[in-house]
Amino acid sequence: MKTSVTNWKRNFYTIWAGQAFSQFSSSVLQFAIVWHLTDKTGSALVLSAAMMMGFLPQGILGPFIGVFIDRYNRKMIMAVSDLIIAAASFIMVIAGQMGVLSTELILLVLLIRSIGSAFHTPCLQAVTPQIVPEDQLTRCSGYSQALESISQLFSPALAAVLYQSWSLSGIIFLDVIGALIAVFMLVISVIPELNHNENIGKIHVLREAKEGFQILRTKKGMLGLVLIGTLYTLAMMPTSALFPLMSMSYFHGTSTNASVVEIVFSIGLLIGSLILGRWGGTKNRIYTIIGSFLLMSFSLFVSGFLPPGGFLVFAVCSWLMGISGPFYWGMYTPLLQNKFEAKYLGRVISLSSSIRLISGPLGLSVSGVFAERYGVEKWFLIAGALVLFASFLCLVIPSIRNCDAKEE
Repeated sequence: MKTSVTNWKRNFYTIWAGQAFSQFSSSVLQFAIVWHLTDKTGSALVLSAAMMMGFLPQGILGPFIGVFIDRYNRKMIMAVSDLIIAAASFIMVIAGQMGVLSTELILLVLLIRSIGSAFHTPCLQAVTPQIVPEDQLTRCSGYSQALESISQLFSPALAAVLYQSWSLSGIIFLDVIGALIAVFMLVISVIPELNHNENIGKIHVLREAKEGFQILRTKKGMLGLVLIGTLYTLAMMPTSALFPLMSMSYFHGTSTNASVVEIVFSIGLLIGSLILGRWGGTKNRIYTIIGSFLLMSFSLFVSGFLPPGGFLVFAVCSWLMGISGPFYWGMYTPLLQNKFEAKYLGRVISLSSSIRLISGPLGLSVSGVFAERYGVEKWFLIAGALVLFASFLCLVIPSIRNCDAKEE
């Protein structure tokens, strides 16, 4: 995929800087909302509902959202999405000042924000190849992962300070400012427009969404790689949710122990992201993905076999898990961006995200029951086996192993 944008670094880093402000403020708000809901309700059901509001719209609406991303001006879609997210947050600010910020309103706003993100995230990923040269996509993906890692590393600490000293409304207003900065940086950047001639006319959402699936199947091995991503999500989404339980229940730790694990995991993410950004990965990116899976699987297996006194080793394993993550996600997204024409990327990326997210609720449900019956540490063994199986499939299925090969 070729890009015609000159001075691409200025455009990429302009957008990237805006996203940094927005992502960091949103991460701070996310922690604050979880703590607020915990303080006010103490309900696991409410927290589960908040989590579902965060990713279900993206899983359900993804195949259809991609149609709009491929049809209309992507820069405008991202700007409007950010403004909708900011407006939804501002509603919470007003409600907080009026003293009527209810749990139901928070859940509704989380739903609206998630719908906005369902448009914004795949749109940003679809726009990136229009700006960044093909041979720089993996490095830029690594730097984007580093940004996310820094956000995960520092946002809990800032959220804790602000939650104690500010009202929730003040933290929400900070997120509104972050979103507005992202919109401003987006407006001043240059993104080449796509040729939408073939999409002129009445929109047919179902038909064009189906075309997205057909387009995904045209590239040998890519659908298989997406399905392997579903297996990975089935293993890892519930595992991440069980980290605090592993630290506090199985290892008999405190909230401090749980925080240490999250911090070392984030440090690992940052280190892995920076290495990927500097290195760029193997020539055939599937082998980097396989290596990531093997390191993740090893860390999960060791964690699952540890005795209750093995917390320090678990912290090291968490660090290794963090390191492994960018070498999967940092390769997976550029693979999609390289393999499909820019005019199809909205549908391809949104659909692939939806397919992967389908397994999330299933994994969360199964892991909860499994951990209650057999022990939380045993789920880490199951997750390790699933990720190891994913690496095996990548290696033994020729179409997946060679999906990064240059086409004749």
